[in-house]
Amino acid sequence: MKILIIGGGGREHALAWKIAQSPKITELFCAPGNPGTASIATNLDIPADDIDSLIQFALQQSIDLTVVGPEQPLVLGLADWFQDNGLKVFGPSAKATQLEGSKVFSKVLMQKYNIPTAAYAAFDDADEARAYLKGKGPQVVKADGLAAGKGVFVCADEAEAVDAINQIMNDRIFGESGNRIIIEERLEGQEVSLLAFTDGTTVLPMEAAQDHKAVFDGDTGPNTGGMGAYSPAPIFTPELKQEVIQRIMVPAVNGMRADGIPYRGVLYAGLMITDKGPKTLEFNARFGDPETQPLMMRMQSDIVPIMEACADGTLDTCTLEWKPEAAVCVVMASEGYPGSYERANRSTDSIRPTRYWESRCSMRVRNKRAMRSLPAVAGCWVLLPWVIRCKRQLKKRIKRSVKSNGREFNTAKTSAKKPYSFILEDSDSQQSTQGKPLIFTTESTEKIFKIK
Repeated sequence: MKILIIGGGGREHALAWKIAQSPKITELFCAPGNPGTASIATNLDIPADDIDSLIQFALQQSIDLTVVGPEQPLVLGLADWFQDNGLKVFGPSAKATQLEGSKVFSKVLMQKYNIPTAAYAAFDDADEARAYLKGKGPQVVKADGLAAGKGVFVCADEAEAVDAINQIMNDRIFGESGNRIIIEERLEGQEVSLLAFTDGTTVLPMEAAQDHKAVFDGDTGPNTGGMGAYSPAPIFTPELKQEVIQRIMVPAVNGMRADGIPYRGVLYAGLMITDKGPKTLEFNARFGDPETQPLMMRMQSDIVPIMEACADGTLDTCTLEWKPEAAVCVVMASEGYPGSYERANRSTDSIRPTRYWESRCSMRVRNKRAMRSLPAVAGCWVLLPWVIRCKRQLKKRIKRSVKSNGREFNTAKTSAKKPYSFILEDSDSQQSTQGKPLIFTTESTEKIFKIK
């Protein structure tokens, strides 16, 4: 099979790493890809939103399956255009992608099909929105449209909520995505992400992951697109998973189909585990970033037949197997992120791991142009028998290794109490690994990190 992956971030690198392991693969392409994907696929100089060029390439190369990573091409209708040209694609249609592309659309669906979520109100007028806040207490303000994961403001009081409304609707920090907003009750609990494959009828859930969005340690600072993630999520018991599937995932897929908008691809549910049970914070129409990185490391099954089944409507014939180990991803970002940040930072010169660390975990660094225009510049995965020790060691090693100023880290607390193993991905090394993970035994890991 020839497969084309669309996108150029850490998510797409993880997808390429997993897809490349399939015995069905003969050629793998990434558009545009990054230095990590370059070691396991052919990168193309085609932007992810250049649909005409992507279709032309797919037709010329007789691509058997196209896998869409980012949300923007899906919102633009890439899946529809590919299907109209007789090309098989893994990803929802433009109409189905409204589930992520419009918070209002998503909330209406949840309300209609009794999917548990926070109480809300929608506004297209800033004055009405500000008036609604009177006496409401802590609220969450969200831009209706796409905002690269940064359009959510978790507000402690009315003043913070008013400021969020002003930024979104008056200052227009998200452009047209802020033409409408929703204001919803602020839920308390732990956040968990559950992703599932679906062909529009069958739902095949993955393992849960927990990401940490606050930019600084201690869950402080503004929300980002994600500063890291780990899987499994200790709080997400089998009983809780079954409840989420039955009350949230299945009703969402069935509801979309009942409304004449069949959903095929990956359905991402952002959840809050409250004292009253799980509630839906959001739906996304694609793999999450950075949740994809640890999930792909843990997935035992060949992902390609599952993606084909989603596109063909035969997902009921598939099953998923998972490795018992856990995986952690830590992201580094430029100072100022997610606000204004220095775009001319030469990250390739500043990331200088020691030989000791570099020989075991090369940073996944994007190409020079991308690093100068995007805030998140590297992500690391590591193999260790304990979740907490893994993150501590990653943090120490990264801080010790990075010489540039202004790198931000978040190593959010986890409640994991039992030992796990971790997969260490040597992302950029051109030597022997060829994109495969480096697996260390507990004994060798203890030697490497001097664990007592």
